[in-house]
Amino acid sequence: MPNILFTRRSFVTAGCMAAGLGFSGSLAPARAKGLAPTPSMRGGANNYRPGAPIVDRIGNGGFLMHGTVRRAGDGMPLEGQRIQIWAHTTEGHERDLRSHGATLTDANGEFHLEMPQIVPAFGQAHGHLAYDSGAFETVYLRPVMPNSKDTTLSAHFVLQPK
Repeated sequence: MPNILFTRRSFVTAGCMAAGLGFSGSLAPARAKGLAPTPSMRGGANNYRPGAPIVDRIGNGGFLMHGTVRRAGDGMPLEGQRIQIWAHTTEGHERDLRSHGATLTDANGEFHLEMPQIVPAFGQAHGHLAYDSGAFETVYLRPVMPNSKDTTLSAHFVLQPK
């Protein structure tokens, strides 16, 4: 049987190597494995208008629509993706051109767009969002607000490449 000699230096070195190997996975960014694509929601495409302009804000603002866009499978954030947003608000109906606008995702796959306060239509306060840039399958969302007095609404897209 070999005689193994542990010195203080070899013990510290082995410990540092083990720690480095053990923590290396936690230093890498978290990625979802096998993340399923987001399906379009029923009613999400209602009053959709192709080509809504990219805007800094819809109307006078006061309400924040935000969310994330990730790639199906690995969950990587997608930068530069166009998200169209429209809703029935204090300043117009969801079929009005002035109630439509689009924004682009940042480097973290996040989007934000300020718009007028969403108000109930057909008994529900809800927004409409669409991914329609073309590199991925088109997705329409229609999230309902838990409370019509909320001043934010979030929606998250997981996109499937075409």
